[in-house]
This record gives sequence, C-alpha cells and structure tokens, in this order.
Amino acid sequence: MIDIETPLEGVLLFEPTVYVDERGFFLERFHASRYREYGIDLPFVQDNHSRSVKGTLRGLHFQKRSPQGKLVEVVQGRVFDVVVDVRPGSTTFGQWHGVELSDENHYQLWVPPGFAHGFCALSENADLLYKCTAYYDSEDEGGIAWNDPDLDITWPVDDPLLSAKDELLPNLSTLEEEDLPLPSMIVVQ
Repeated sequence: MIDIETPLEGVLLFEPTVYVDERGFFLERFHASRYREYGIDLPFVQDNHSRSVKGTLRGLHFQKRSPQGKLVEVVQGRVFDVVVDVRPGSTTFGQWHGVELSDENHYQLWVPPGFAHGFCALSENADLLYKCTAYYDSEDEGGIAWNDPDLDITWPVDDPLLSAKDELLPNLSTLEEEDLPLPSMIVVQ
C-alpha cells in the first residue's frame, strides 16, 4: 500500500497493492494493522454503500457532536471526491482537496473526523463504499453548500443532480462555531 500525500493534515490517500492476472484481480480492502501504521486506529462501526447516477453530487456533509472518520473507495465507476476542513481552529480551516476515485485506480481516501465530505459521480453509475468511525445520526448532521463561492471547489459539473436537503445547505461563512464539529469530539490522527 502506498500513501499519497494531500495538502490537508490528516487526510490520506492510499493506493492499495492490487494483484492482477488473467482471472481478474485481488486486493485487501481493509487490514487494521496496516492502517494503524498510518495513525488510523479508530474503530469502524458502520459500513455504507451508495450508488449514484452520472452528474449526482452528494454533500458536503459532516456530523457535529459525533464526527465520523470515513475510509472511502469506489468499487464501480468513477467519482470526484472532495473533503473540506471544517475543524474550528485548524490552520487549514475552509480549505478543500479533491481526488478522482475509481474502480480502476482502487484509491482509498481517509477522511478524518472534522472534515466535510462530498462527491460527484463521473461515470454512468458509481458505487461508493465507506467505513465510518461513528454511527450516522440525522439529528447531528451538518453541511456546506457544494457551490460555496468562498470554497471555490472546482467540481466537474455545473448543474449537478442534488437532493432537496443538499440544495438548502448554507455557505461555510454563515455557520456559527456550534454548527461545526465539536473540537473536543475530534480525534486527532
């Protein structure tokens, strides 16, 4: 497994070792001791699977009182995956990083607790799997508008398919500190 640096502290991109032959391929999706070597030592308590059609944009989401760490990968298709640092007091607060995840590159993205996460489907269909370090709680969810002008994220779509909830998300600058992940609940990696 290769660790590819990102500009946001704690956000890690992994390129797993893939064994390919005429039968197909094999890779280890998760191996606790290997991830522990990179500081990912939180228990994973929930696995999620989402399927999106081309042009769908989901996000940017986070949880406030029980922030989730997420290990994200695409098992079918391609997405442009984005993380935004929303940790109050962080030196990279409000900065974002995007990367293409696909069933061809097999990259995995570690999104630490305290970051907003979103993605846009680039292929006709895209299936994402992500392991989470905290249970989803709809009452605890927060979010940021995908097109927040202060973030200036270079999404690969101009008019994405959005959920009704995501259409109403606010800009980061309008959020109060209590609307962001609780600093004492963020486990530093």
